Amino acid sequence: MKVLVTGATGFTGGHLAKLLAARGDDVRALVRPKSRARFDRSPLAAAGVQAAEGDLTNAAAMRRASEGVEVVYHIAATYREAGQPDAAYRAINVDGTRNVLEAARTAGARRVVHCSTGGVHGHIANPPANEDAPFNPGDVYQDTKLEAEKLAREYGQATGFEVVVARPIGIYGPGDMRFLKMFRGLARGNFPMIGDGQVFYHLTFVEDLVEGFRLCGTVPGATGRTYLLAGPRYTTLETLVGLVAKDLNVAPPKRHWPVWPFWTAGLLCEMVCVPLRVEPPIFRRRVDFYTKSRAFDTTRAQSELGFAPKVDLEEGIHRTAAWYRSEGLL
Repeated sequence: MKVLVTGATGFTGGHLAKLLAARGDDVRALVRPKSRARFDRSPLAAAGVQAAEGDLTNAAAMRRASEGVEVVYHIAATYREAGQPDAAYRAINVDGTRNVLEAARTAGARRVVHCSTGGVHGHIANPPANEDAPFNPGDVYQDTKLEAEKLAREYGQATGFEVVVARPIGIYGPGDMRFLKMFRGLARGNFPMIGDGQVFYHLTFVEDLVEGFRLCGTVPGATGRTYLLAGPRYTTLETLVGLVAKDLNVAPPKRHWPVWPFWTAGLLCEMVCVPLRVEPPIFRRRVDFYTKSRAFDTTRAQSELGFAPKVDLEEGIHRTAAWYRSEGLL
């Protein structure tokens, strides 16, 4: 097939573009002009992925990028960035999604796979959660991702266009930088264990995730459906930290710190740093990592898509740590 991947210069989108190209698809990547030089030096170009210069906020560029494609995998989004105004999240995550949908339909594409986030569910009070669990977004990023996925579903219902919504959970693997802080902190003996460590956490190895995206784009019966894409199992946070420490051959942290001093420090740091567009050394969202449960049921994706994640936690942690070491990051 001819496909378009937005966000292909990022971690998840890059893995997806390489998977699709390896399976024989004709892959086009939406690349912002300022990222073009980086794309040309990347493994994507070497894998035969073609660049289409454009930006989610530019409707005309989206129409050009969508010409001749059958499926659009919409992975791009703006994530959390210090000092970024709420309007920027809405312009990219919501209005950008609208541009993707309209461009794809106008160009004659068959389907859009829209990447949302499991974060729209917030804290999972009664784990594991399925796709029908209550929504409880916790910040502007999750708010706008929820707004975007609702927009995508309603667009499909109103026009008859094929739309599939995917909610990935806890993405990690070689190339990921978000979990580096945990791995590096444990390796250096300075990872703080905040709270009792008994909240649940659910990780998804990136190779399993992008195969889930591919299924969302190819399984006929997926039209109009929403799927949670998560790894084979979830654990308590304390167990997860212990598995990482074991792979790194270090002792897990023994002391558990109370939550409230860190949460308060995060609030104060945000009040000072965010208006100055400086990344806070600690912020409340990072404390949420220790206090909010993330545990999900992927029965729908398994039964309707044939989604079958293969990389268990121990293997995924080992492969991720090996990449960090190879890059000199640990």
